[in-house]
Amino acid sequence: MGNKSKQKGSRFERLCVKIAKSFGIKSLRAWGSDGRSLGEHSEVDIMVGEFKAQCKTRERIAKWIKPSKYVDIQIVKENYGEVYVIQKYENWLKIITKI
Repeated sequence: MGNKSKQKGSRFERLCVKIAKSFGIKSLRAWGSDGRSLGEHSEVDIMVGEFKAQCKTRERIAKWIKPSKYVDIQIVKENYGEVYVIQKYENWLKIITKI
């Protein structure tokens, strides 16, 4: 694997799986970051329990998109688009372990 960007992405996917497993959640990484190896769409990178996830890592995330220290979640929406919630991965894992 010579592509540094691909290596970085694969490391992040493995980290996400490791963190989920530390919460006792069954988690799998798709071989080659291709969800078809798990019987899912090709964009699926990992499975966290029954949830399909695509993992993205960037050098920097826009400051406005990250929740501040004063809030638990950030809610964002494009004009005429869907509404999304952004929160710390560990907080989300705590929520789904209570489901």
